[in-house]
Amino acid sequence: MTLPKHAQIVVIGGGIIGCSTAYHLARDHKCDVVLLEQGKLTSGSTWHAAGLVGQLRSSASITRVLKYSVDLYKNLDKETGLETGWKMTGCLRLATNEDRWTEYRRLATTAKSFGMEMHLVSPEEVKKMWPLMDTSDLVGASWLPTDGQASPSDITQSLAKGARMHGVKIFEDVRVTGFEMDGDTITAVKTKDGDIHCEKVVNCAGQWARQVGEMAGINVPLQPVKHQYVITDNIDGLASDAATVRDPDRRTYFKEEVGGLSFGGYEPNPIPWTTGDVPNDWEFQLFDDDFDHFEQHIEQAMARVPVLEKTGVKQMINGPESFTPDGNFILGAAPECANMFVGAGFNAFGIAAGGGAGWVLAEWVVQGEAPLDLWVVDIRRFSELHKDRQWVCDRTLEAYGKHYTIGFPHEEYDSGRPYIVSPLYERLKEYNAVFGSKLGWERPNWYAPDGMEPKDVYSMGRQNWFEPVGEEHRHVREAVGVFDQSSFAKYELKGPDALAALEWICANNVSKPAGRLTYTQLLNSRGGIEADLTVARLADEHFYIVTGTGFRTHDLAWISDHLPGEGEVEVTDVTEDFGTLSLMGPKARDVLKAVTDADVSNEAFPFGHVREIDIAGHTIRALRVTYVGELGWELHIPIGATGEVFDALMEAGKPHGLKPVGYRAIESLRLEKGYRAWGSDITPNDTPFEAGLGWAVKLKKNAPFMGREALEQRNGAKLTKRLAGFTVDDPDAVLVGRETILRNGEPVGYLTSGGYGYTLGKSIGYGYVKNGDGVDDEFLTSGDYQLVIANETFPAKIGLDPFVDPQNTRVKG
Repeated sequence: MTLPKHAQIVVIGGGIIGCSTAYHLARDHKCDVVLLEQGKLTSGSTWHAAGLVGQLRSSASITRVLKYSVDLYKNLDKETGLETGWKMTGCLRLATNEDRWTEYRRLATTAKSFGMEMHLVSPEEVKKMWPLMDTSDLVGASWLPTDGQASPSDITQSLAKGARMHGVKIFEDVRVTGFEMDGDTITAVKTKDGDIHCEKVVNCAGQWARQVGEMAGINVPLQPVKHQYVITDNIDGLASDAATVRDPDRRTYFKEEVGGLSFGGYEPNPIPWTTGDVPNDWEFQLFDDDFDHFEQHIEQAMARVPVLEKTGVKQMINGPESFTPDGNFILGAAPECANMFVGAGFNAFGIAAGGGAGWVLAEWVVQGEAPLDLWVVDIRRFSELHKDRQWVCDRTLEAYGKHYTIGFPHEEYDSGRPYIVSPLYERLKEYNAVFGSKLGWERPNWYAPDGMEPKDVYSMGRQNWFEPVGEEHRHVREAVGVFDQSSFAKYELKGPDALAALEWICANNVSKPAGRLTYTQLLNSRGGIEADLTVARLADEHFYIVTGTGFRTHDLAWISDHLPGEGEVEVTDVTEDFGTLSLMGPKARDVLKAVTDADVSNEAFPFGHVREIDIAGHTIRALRVTYVGELGWELHIPIGATGEVFDALMEAGKPHGLKPVGYRAIESLRLEKGYRAWGSDITPNDTPFEAGLGWAVKLKKNAPFMGREALEQRNGAKLTKRLAGFTVDDPDAVLVGRETILRNGEPVGYLTSGGYGYTLGKSIGYGYVKNGDGVDDEFLTSGDYQLVIANETFPAKIGLDPFVDPQNTRVKG
């Protein structure tokens, strides 16, 4: 065996993800690909995977990825001649309580929104489909007829054969030992059998992806967890095409396996493997059987399928699977390295995701950007926090334990907290703050009134914070509130070529004079929205950029990746240098002028401007901007002075009723004003014109910018989708997103976000209305609308303007 000296792309790892990625790189893009596997194909965790294939997820893009997998597995054998073991058995998900049943009714609506077939069935229907099951405790079940199961090893071998047929060179027993680097760029892959010079590397090394990444200076935050299932002896009366079953209230799953049953589960007390390096020689290996730990699943499985009490166990599988801190897999371009891409951490649904993940990852590698909105799995959703291996382990085990728990809206993780706190953390606790966590930061979600325990109580209906948040909301609309938004991601861009760089990256015109700020989107080559943020020009060659907490790594990487190759410009992350207090409400000016000598009148300090002002002896960057639709300022404060400035504001604000307010109120306030949220209302799948943000695009300015060509190609053509607002009068309607939009009784889209507008006194949602023949104002306003909420239909009204203060008079006054 002689390794080639050069390849265009080297894929590391011969499991299902690596083989799928190599196959798609060669088939779809005719790339010159070498795949390296340190042992044998499938020998890591693919070979012992259970092989369940489900498709429905809460993200439309991820659902599309999983649907692609099924389509590929159905037909791959026709190309390669190797069977994949695909069986479209359908999948039953069981519900034993009303909260679970509500979750399924919402999922059924999501399925309809995403164009997937899903039915809600009665316990009697379940019994007919699965006679061996005890259905006496069921409320009902969901039935997804196009789900199924497959043989992980067979699929992988079929993909590997397909890859070879398209020219991929696959080498087994070749371990990667390091990388030759030029700065942050890999120039060659080092192995014990020689080096391969290459242009790009794809790290699909499974549970070894973390240590392979480390060799190139990148972090892949995953944790191997011991996952067990058993295969039973033959069971009389079990059909070979029996549906796969997920029984989440009992934390178990079942599938037919050669005449018997294979079953396992997701326990609340999982056992991690190692937070250190995984042994390189772990090939086709398993851990010792652990029946003591698995007993909890056996008890639940026998209660559901009583025949198991007298059925023998043929084999126990106890193997490591890679899990992540949020239960989503990891794809994309590593921010620390210019040419390493990652596909790893599949949380035991690598078989379901394998085909589709390989497809989108191959596109990403070749095009340099994701082909869909893949934010929920993007490696750039992580941060420095995720380099803490113990934190990653603790949070991953919590996510594993929640795999089958009911997905209550707005639920927070508990482990590894608090990790990062603002200087106001202890002060805000005294105001009964109830904190949530975002990228490690503790942030006040809401404030419990006196006599109420400051704690979230989760439910499927209105949660315990509903009324207190309403009071906070009204207070901001009528008086003034202060929000601790210190977790905002903040960057500085400096240099003689800073303006030219931003003019290329930003869709809006940022060439305004110093002292001005600009809301802008950053677009991909398709004209889709990769980020939206605020750019404040502090001086001719000095810009201050503010974006959302969770997008810190993503947005910095996007900016850095798209800076011109030549030119004097430097971008720096200054997030921890500044605390941020947002002072918002009609009385905000009264409070601000009481703590500063600066002139903060509308004439001296108009909307869309930035000034340095002094408060409590400290120089503050004050940005006249709002995300809640009221007069207000973001005050960016040297981090150590945040407490003093907060105290000064609270003291000066007493006559005006100043109160601290939380993030839940920000959400309801922005919904009323029609402000878009990136990651839900606006994504890489959506253009500014579709999102109603065309006013923030400089097409009339004769200057190139990223995404301009794509927008110009569509300019003049009818839009086939547009974002619109909806209200529902029924007080029982709880909107959480993904509800189906009906126009004249026909589905035309789904909500991207939903919540409650306390000023209006009704639920508000936003979503894209789609029509292949075009969507204009007349089409939107002439329809009769309904929303399908948890499988029930409610009348709705459409709104094309903000629901509160459409003229923005309060913002600009």
